[in-house]
Amino acid sequence: MPTFTEAPLVLLLWAIVGYLLGSIPFGMILSKLMNLGDLRSIGSGNIGATNVLRTGNKKAAFATLILDGGKGAVAVLLARELAGDGAAQIAAFASFLGHCFPIYIGFKGGKGVATFIGIALAIAWPVGLLVCLTWLVVAVVTRYSSLSALTAATLAPFFAYFLGFGQMVLLFILLALVIYVRHKTNIERLMSGQESKIGSKG
Repeated sequence: MPTFTEAPLVLLLWAIVGYLLGSIPFGMILSKLMNLGDLRSIGSGNIGATNVLRTGNKKAAFATLILDGGKGAVAVLLARELAGDGAAQIAAFASFLGHCFPIYIGFKGGKGVATFIGIALAIAWPVGLLVCLTWLVVAVVTRYSSLSALTAATLAPFFAYFLGFGQMVLLFILLALVIYVRHKTNIERLMSGQESKIGSKG
């Protein structure tokens, strides 16, 4: 279990910093700059990379993926460097919540997958690599982005535990729980066979 030795005000500061970083809606910003239309009226209405891909612009989708992952990683790395591991975990979860519930666009954000991956790579890179590998394998086999994310999120706490990052297990459990909540409609569509596959414009 994690131990927080930093002062409460320090942890609060990094929670705020992480949340504000995570709240930056890169998918919407890039779509607007590249005249791709309103993401809210395209595909799933999500602001993440998978929905940006439904505009047909692969470069924009890739940039969104990198930037959404990067904001989570930056929050973790800054907090760890300046305040320690406890602050890094707080900043990680706060940046994730920021992406899912961003203050800048009325708390209606993305599903957090890219930010989750960025956080995993930054806070425990061996876990992050296995998360990426899991996502990739499931995506190649099934072509369902949502199923890939759910599988990777489910396995992440186990990866953390067995790779010696026991202090990170609770963080990964919390991240996984939010990912499941954010994917509620995807889970319903997967169960009914109506989920859109990667690259689909529907």
